[in-house]
Amino acid sequence: MSCEHSTSATRRHISAVTLGNALEFYDFLTYSFFAIQIGHCFFPSESGYGSLMASLATFGAGFATRPLGALVIGQYADKVGRKPAMLLSFVLIGLSIFAMALIPTYRSIGLAAPILFVVARMLQGFSLGGEIGSNTAFLVEAAPPSTRGFIVSFQGASQMAAVLAGSVVGAVLSAVLSADALTAYGWRIAFALGGLVVPLGWSLRRRLPETLHVRGSVPESTATRASLARGHWGVMTLGLIILGMGTIGSYVQMYIVTFAQHALGLSARAGFLASCANAVAAIPALLLGGWLSDRFGRWPVNVLANALLLVLVVPLFAWTVDLRSAGVLIASMTLLGFVSNLTFGVVCAALGEGLPHAIRSSAFGTVYSLAMAVCGGSTEFVVTWLIHLTGSAMAPAWYVAGATAVAQVALMMLPETAPVRVEHLTVTLKSSAAAPEHT
Repeated sequence: MSCEHSTSATRRHISAVTLGNALEFYDFLTYSFFAIQIGHCFFPSESGYGSLMASLATFGAGFATRPLGALVIGQYADKVGRKPAMLLSFVLIGLSIFAMALIPTYRSIGLAAPILFVVARMLQGFSLGGEIGSNTAFLVEAAPPSTRGFIVSFQGASQMAAVLAGSVVGAVLSAVLSADALTAYGWRIAFALGGLVVPLGWSLRRRLPETLHVRGSVPESTATRASLARGHWGVMTLGLIILGMGTIGSYVQMYIVTFAQHALGLSARAGFLASCANAVAAIPALLLGGWLSDRFGRWPVNVLANALLLVLVVPLFAWTVDLRSAGVLIASMTLLGFVSNLTFGVVCAALGEGLPHAIRSSAFGTVYSLAMAVCGGSTEFVVTWLIHLTGSAMAPAWYVAGATAVAQVALMMLPETAPVRVEHLTVTLKSSAAAPEHT
């Protein structure tokens, strides 16, 4: 476990990192909300199903470049610094978001349209891959050990704030624009709004301190970093499984806008409202989970919260599918959003603490991005295919339940890293060793 504490995180520092993270995820996830409309613009097909599947495949293409971004930008963060790496990723996300908002449709420029759109999507994924490792490393290193779980949880909370912002924008646009207008240009407005706040994020991040070499340490060699990575393969493997399985659940929930329209026959507005409610519930859950883990340990919070999710996910989906009403959809997504997000920040804190300082950004970013690439990039495509194959709107529930069960086993194997629990165990072991033997 790595417990170094280099600098003090202020509210301004936390805001700079998490707001920047929120802006990036807003842009990245807006695609998911408008998958149907984007499909009509760039991937015309004789069937709505074919157009949607092409659009979702492009959504997955953004995940393919995330591990590469995590490795390239992550190593830059481990060698040069967390701050320059976060600035670099922010510039790249700005370029990609403006490109996606401005690329003409297939009807205007033909095959060049989907090609350019895929390239922009892949650049977006590359930048996000480098972003997540850098900002997690910064938060772990800047946070006081006693509140590290809570502070790292702001990263997840910022992501859900991005989902909420995207949902609100989507709900407003779907309410004030006709279906044709939403397809023609409404989704572009959502992307452009994200691009307009890029200068704010850049300004905030320029003022961040550096946490990599604040003590004058010498950067480790490439061979040393590789050796450290091999020595921590167990934690990295467990992290890959946990994050991958959790991603399936998260992206099924983010798919709810498309699911509401495509599988339940509800309006886009109902889906956006359900997504808003899901994100509103998730934000306090993330912070509560981190706060509890600082006091009681990472392990019990992760294991108990994930077990509760395993119990609830199928009944909640069954309730929604049986009644197919906007009110039930919103209620079930609210409860699911709260329960499923109790663990995310805690898992990130545990993995960040379990990885050495010298490889924290690249290792965490690579594990996270691989999990997203394999599971997140395929989830919406697989769920849509399963619904089409089985003819059952319950397919997503069973997919999430299976993933949650696998995550439960991995969470039970993940070592405890919370300082409050590690210190308690250390004191207990020392007391036991010092106690006199009794015959």
